[in-house]
Amino acid sequence: MRSDNGLLHVCVTRDESHFPDCEDDPAAVRETFRVADTQSVQFSNLPSGDYAIAILHDENGNSRLDRFAGIPREGIGFSRNPRFSFGPPRFSSARFRLGRRGDVQRIRMRYFL
Repeated sequence: MRSDNGLLHVCVTRDESHFPDCEDDPAAVRETFRVADTQSVQFSNLPSGDYAIAILHDENGNSRLDRFAGIPREGIGFSRNPRFSFGPPRFSSARFRLGRRGDVQRIRMRYFL
């Protein structure tokens, strides 16, 4: 994170149609954390399968991604750290397989402004 300000919104979904925001996805896992208190995030009891993660560093805590001329003003990151430029990456680019023993995703946050 480029600062300790704000909130970290994390979305974990198995449904391509609800990626990246998990909105209206009843099976998605959505959690919010204070950035200042968060070194890492862990989810337990997720069944094995394919997932994608999207993260928003909501620096001003208004619970949305702020933009200027369509460009994100706050940090965003995705599982598998796919390349993207105009709009979020596809689900297939961020998808990873979660096995019975779990998985670790090291997500690099990107800041455009």
